[in-house]
Amino acid sequence: MAGSLIPAARKPGGPAGGIGPWPVPAVVRAAGQVVGVLARRVLLLAALLAVVFAAVELLPGDAATATSERGESAADLAERRRLLGLDRPVLERFWEWMTGLPTGDLGTSARGESVADLLSRPFPNTLLLGGLALLVTLVASVALGCWAAAKPGGAVDRGVSASATGILALPEFVVAVALVLVFALWTDWLPAVTLTDADGAPASWEMLVLPVLALAIPQIGWNTRIVRAAFADEAKAPHIETAVLDGLPRHRILTHHLLPGALPTIAAGIATSTGMLLGGAVVVETIFNYPGIGSVLTGAVADRDSPVIAGVVAVTGAVITGVLLLADLVRAWASGGRT
Repeated sequence: MAGSLIPAARKPGGPAGGIGPWPVPAVVRAAGQVVGVLARRVLLLAALLAVVFAAVELLPGDAATATSERGESAADLAERRRLLGLDRPVLERFWEWMTGLPTGDLGTSARGESVADLLSRPFPNTLLLGGLALLVTLVASVALGCWAAAKPGGAVDRGVSASATGILALPEFVVAVALVLVFALWTDWLPAVTLTDADGAPASWEMLVLPVLALAIPQIGWNTRIVRAAFADEAKAPHIETAVLDGLPRHRILTHHLLPGALPTIAAGIATSTGMLLGGAVVVETIFNYPGIGSVLTGAVADRDSPVIAGVVAVTGAVITGVLLLADLVRAWASGGRT
């Protein structure tokens, strides 16, 4: 099947039935395509990291000035720039940073800390927040999409579609402020500020509810429309019309025929939301005082700290690349099952 990562195996032999070269096994060809896709995304991430270094270089000031103490002399600043390597060309510094990346060395921050150690504690918290938001997004959007598709054109379908359109237009900080207003200030049901335990993680699960919802709600609106559109396209397929003519129950048609066919599109939408969730986490973490990479990134931008900013981009980019690759495999598996 064209476009699938798992192509159908061909029969050996030429058109006239002669013995031709043995075809490459489908699994090997699929693995080659996966490696190709992964290589392109790694190159894209490398280009993005280069842009990050260049963008920080264009900001006014530098890391030495931003992290200097009051009263430091020009000689002290010059020595600090030398220690931080700021006296070298940006391309040389970027290449040195990139060569250490495969070994897990993310460099040293402007304040002398290992970037890997600096991110080791807050980044798992951000992954927890983003992972829970992604799970809520997946469950809610599929459920709402199925509910709307159960009776196409009905009141529920129109209501869900209109609500999803309105919700996806809301930025995360607006949703976060509204949630704090309703559930923290008016009702006092949930905490508005995240407290941490000795390990630096949220002290209780209640403190995760509002940040997760603030991230998930806009993406639920986006993915509900994707799920509904995927169902509408799949409903035009001949096997769906056959199932309807055979008198199968509506819920069985929805779960056994429409949903499997719509799975590749749903997987692509959810994978796209991963980047949006991790990007929105920076804002949401700031609002709820959540102990994630948001505060680290904010401080790094203020310090003009290229290694820390690039380290955040690298680890989040690696997560997003992994999710996109998983989505490709799901799409290939679903498409291959229909060939």
